Amino acid sequence: MQLDVLAIAAHPDDVELCCAGTLAALVKSGRKAGILDLTRGEMGTRGSPELRLEEAQNAAGILGVSVRENAGLPDCGLENTFKHREAVIRNIRKYRPDICFINAKEDRHPDHRNAARLALDALFYAGLNKLETRDESGELQQPWRPHHILHFMQHWPFDPTLVFDITETMNLKEKAIRAFASQFNADENDAEPQTYVSSGRFFESLRGRAREYGQQIGVTFGEPFLYHGGPIPVSDLEFLFKARPER
Repeated sequence: MQLDVLAIAAHPDDVELCCAGTLAALVKSGRKAGILDLTRGEMGTRGSPELRLEEAQNAAGILGVSVRENAGLPDCGLENTFKHREAVIRNIRKYRPDICFINAKEDRHPDHRNAARLALDALFYAGLNKLETRDESGELQQPWRPHHILHFMQHWPFDPTLVFDITETMNLKEKAIRAFASQFNADENDAEPQTYVSSGRFFESLRGRAREYGQQIGVTFGEPFLYHGGPIPVSDLEFLFKARPER
């Protein structure tokens, strides 16, 4: 299966928090999208690795993505090594996406910035003809390098290159986030420890950010991205004629 878009993230739920509205919109438009979680989130304070994998599949169903894989790399132990890059390269060559969404370049969680560097290097090396990898059946994989890479925004903000209108899919984004019931929107009687992300206040901050960036492009909700690798190539400006932000 060839994908149009593959989102690569350090933990299950990173994608839901940061670019789920965009993925859902792309799926609704007929694009094939997938998610590659690098770890199982096994070092998280709440829940268990098994539960988070189950929640991840439930969220994938809500978003309508074609595939969700888990690379099984160590949570809190992501490193830009050949072994870790190889896990990403195999999936890039397997699904051959045109566009990849990846973690933010800088963020409060070390895994996020480490995942970004790991992904960037793996995406480059995936295009090298002499770097050999094999698929699950032992067949030699063909090189592939995505044409576009975009960093999604996490805790630390940046000046985005573009903001995607998710007004029509904000409800799916929030539903997919809530699929990770072990992590988010815990009530006061929850037996597990409270964390930075488990409170309702954190959930409301996500909606606030989506409103903020939506406002900047003249819509209700938006998701910000940073384009990697140079200027965005365009052959016409039709997309600008369709946008009506207030400047």
